Amino acid sequence: MSRLPGVTPFPPELAARYRARGYWEDVPQGQFYSEVFASHGERLALVNGEERMSFAQMKARVDRLALHLLDLGVSQLDRWVVQLPNVPEFVYLYFALQRLGAIPIMALAGHRWNEINAFFELSGAKGYAVSEKLGDFDSRQLIEQIRSAHPALETVLVAGTAGGGAISMHDLLSRKPGASPSRLESIEIDPEEPCIFQLSGGTTGVPKLIPRTHNDYIYNTKAAAAVNDVHPDDCLLVVLPIAHNFPLACPGISGFFWKGARVVLSETARVDDVLPIIERERVTHLELVPALLIRYVNTPSIGDFDLCSVRVINTGGQKLQPEVKRRAEAIFPNARVQEVFGMAEGLLMFVRLDDPDEVRFDTVGRPVCADDEIILVDEEREPVKDGEVGELLVRGPYTLRGYYGVPEYNARTFTPDGFYMSGDLMRRHPSGNYIVQGRKKDLINRGGEKISAEEIENLILSHPVVLNVACVPMPDPVLGERMCAFVVPRPGRSLTLAELTAFLNEKGLARFKLPERLELVDDLPLSKFGKVAKNVLTSRLVEKMAGAN
Repeated sequence: MSRLPGVTPFPPELAARYRARGYWEDVPQGQFYSEVFASHGERLALVNGEERMSFAQMKARVDRLALHLLDLGVSQLDRWVVQLPNVPEFVYLYFALQRLGAIPIMALAGHRWNEINAFFELSGAKGYAVSEKLGDFDSRQLIEQIRSAHPALETVLVAGTAGGGAISMHDLLSRKPGASPSRLESIEIDPEEPCIFQLSGGTTGVPKLIPRTHNDYIYNTKAAAAVNDVHPDDCLLVVLPIAHNFPLACPGISGFFWKGARVVLSETARVDDVLPIIERERVTHLELVPALLIRYVNTPSIGDFDLCSVRVINTGGQKLQPEVKRRAEAIFPNARVQEVFGMAEGLLMFVRLDDPDEVRFDTVGRPVCADDEIILVDEEREPVKDGEVGELLVRGPYTLRGYYGVPEYNARTFTPDGFYMSGDLMRRHPSGNYIVQGRKKDLINRGGEKISAEEIENLILSHPVVLNVACVPMPDPVLGERMCAFVVPRPGRSLTLAELTAFLNEKGLARFKLPERLELVDDLPLSKFGKVAKNVLTSRLVEKMAGAN
């Protein structure tokens, strides 16, 4: 039972099973990674621009920062809102908090007052770590707002120049702490306590906090690394926000560090910046959302770079059409695209790298753990027949038992026996892998007929002119909602609604599912979680329709 109110524990009988089967090792993350860093010694661990550091150097900086945090009064289970971009300070602070048993809340650089304030209100955080600059945003005003609203905030750390009572992490790392190094070794942390609060996905509203325990998060990382072909001389390029579950622990930086492999950080995902890094650093692994991979493979200059080092391209967050996977594997001559279905709540499915092409290209993989319990259910919560579409319910050794501090929401989101009702619509492929059919909540209600937006998107993606697509509801006074397709066409190509609907008719799509409006756009907006921000598209559409009246 966690000492932190608001955390739903794993039942004792399941915890015993997970220990007996070796999933839970009862080692806190801070101790685990301290030993990992020590074991890899002088191997290259982290690259940031011209800065290169070994595992030994990284461990020294993590320990020094942890001791300074002890001097500042940081204790076990203290919550810290961490809002740092892809910079080394994120790495030092994340693992320093793990050493102390404090709990980082993984805010994103794009978050502002609405989200950051909500995280403080929900968690009672005592610490805040933020970059001096978040893109072109100066964080000083946000710091003052948070200080004023939350008197319990004790410490503000800044990556960059600090002022107004904040403390510079650079200054801490450059001077000796007062606490003795022996204090770190004397800290005893319960591995069933939360080690991190990840954020729920979704494109609207303030994310909910996902408590992940030391036991389950270490297993999460090891299980992901086991199916990701990671070796000690490999190199991961991190262009997605490092706080995301994917680049942090699936296998992400945690898995690569565990294997003794190196990580390259990039604060930009722009193709003109990323391609030279891949060539210079001999990157072997990329973790991307489909929108980024689509941009990369359609860049005319991509052929000017040596991309032979890339061996694995992981994509997740949105379905990636088979054509893009094939194109990527042609451009990256030694790479395989490995689709991932993952959630910060826990469950990970990976396509296996040795799956047949037709399985690799058409599915999102299968669970990484034999004790990931998967049930697909209908509207009555009854299991569907094999091959039929149903909502994904899951529980397992690294899937949460409840969001933090929201018991009423948990009662609606978890079954009485602890299965998480994900809202994802899936069907099981004959291979044993799974195919995502959409979101239960990503439905367009056309006169009572429920249409899965993702079902239509997948068909539209197969059109030769279409590069990317998002289908959203548009208000209708008679039917309630009709469907609008926002389409990104291939360079130099165009498409009309009549051409699109004729194509979908040829596919045998029911007429009521046809898009009734087409908007051609240069790109699709992304949410803070790297998914298409359909709420933004809907708002644009409503404004455009209002302006036309």
